[in-house]
Amino acid sequence: MEATCPNHTVYNINYHFVWCPRYRHSFLDHVSDTLMSELHAIIERNDYEFRSLHLSPDHVHVFLGAHPKHSPSAIVSRLKSVTARRLWSDHPEVMRSLYWGGGCWERSFYVGTAGEVSRETIEQYINRSEHV
Repeated sequence: MEATCPNHTVYNINYHFVWCPRYRHSFLDHVSDTLMSELHAIIERNDYEFRSLHLSPDHVHVFLGAHPKHSPSAIVSRLKSVTARRLWSDHPEVMRSLYWGGGCWERSFYVGTAGEVSRETIEQYINRSEHV
């Protein structure tokens, strides 16, 4: 789905993020309602476009669309930091049993992009003779 902004930017940028709790602790099923709620709230507050969300006991998948002014690293940083604060606030007993020094998420993450058309289709469009 393309989006148009007031400055006439048209974009179709979709990111698939995956990240894990530190030490790959499997506890997300115990805090899933809070985590899902907070992820939806972050997506809405930041005008990202919700696509899909899945929680496993030991990792998170988020698929969203975003304006090109938002870098993937800034998006995932926001998602991870805000949800960590919320989990510590709402589930201190669970969090203290797993993390004695604060924090929650691994520093690493996966990000991939997805659109409505394939790489081959874009290359064919760019290489068409009328664009030369």
